Amino acid sequence: MRSRNPCGGPHPAPRTVVMRILITGITGFVGGHLVEALVPLGHALFGLGRGSAWPAPLAHLGGRVELHAGDVADADRVEAVLKLARPDWLVHLAGYANPGRSFLEQDACWRDNLTATRVLYDAVVRTGLRPRILFVSTGLIYGEPDEGRATCDERTTIKPATPYAASKAAADVLSYQYTRSPGLDIVRVRLFNQIGPRQSADYAVANFARQIAAAEAGTQPPVIETGDLSAHRDITDVRDMVAAFPPLLERGRAGEAYNAGRGETYSIRDLLDKMIALARVKVEVRQKPEPERKADTAVTQADARK
Repeated sequence: MRSRNPCGGPHPAPRTVVMRILITGITGFVGGHLVEALVPLGHALFGLGRGSAWPAPLAHLGGRVELHAGDVADADRVEAVLKLARPDWLVHLAGYANPGRSFLEQDACWRDNLTATRVLYDAVVRTGLRPRILFVSTGLIYGEPDEGRATCDERTTIKPATPYAASKAAADVLSYQYTRSPGLDIVRVRLFNQIGPRQSADYAVANFARQIAAAEAGTQPPVIETGDLSAHRDITDVRDMVAAFPPLLERGRAGEAYNAGRGETYSIRDLLDKMIALARVKVEVRQKPEPERKADTAVTQADARK
């Protein structure tokens, strides 16, 4: 029930300040969910993606967001989009996002995560615009927690265990440097693991779901092939994760980093067992070794109090 104001009518709904928001990597997993959260608020939304058309699962966003095609490492293209969008807020999501594959594609990983981030910031400087920038980093930059600690807070020593995590750590540090010189207004958010609709089957939980669905549909045998299941991950629904972005853009301090996560972990084995228990067919699990993942972090857990 809505409360009443002293004059007898309902309290007016708080007015949302309309912002011009540019999102790089807008057609990706997190980007799509962020846009879906922002559209109802009436902001002027602009996106930079690899292509000029929305992928089929995001086709409903056509006409509600001004989508531009371009590579964030293309300085001229990025500068042109910035001048068109004139953003108040800039959310930098674009980048290489596959930790496992990063061992095999290190050049692409470093280009898309570090070089492209520097190109974007330099383009902002050249335009003379002063947007508030949210750099979206990852909790994997920490690697294992510091000795004697179970969780990672923003002061945890950075010990990345994959090329992906190392390249994101470098871009995270670069983002801090650009707040000092040339003085950009950048806030960093370090996301721990996310799951949710439309996630690529390159990621464990989405891959399990795809295989179980295929087994239920009879399009593959009732067998799930997995890698190592011993890791523990701090996992949050992506729709809850993107809810952290507007408050950080509004109230985060320039130069500061903020963890975003649930604050508790699940073993990948337990998650798989829960999914199998929901399946409508009996499923067999077959593990196969992944030599390139042998250095991967065993446990990641966020301290997100800040």
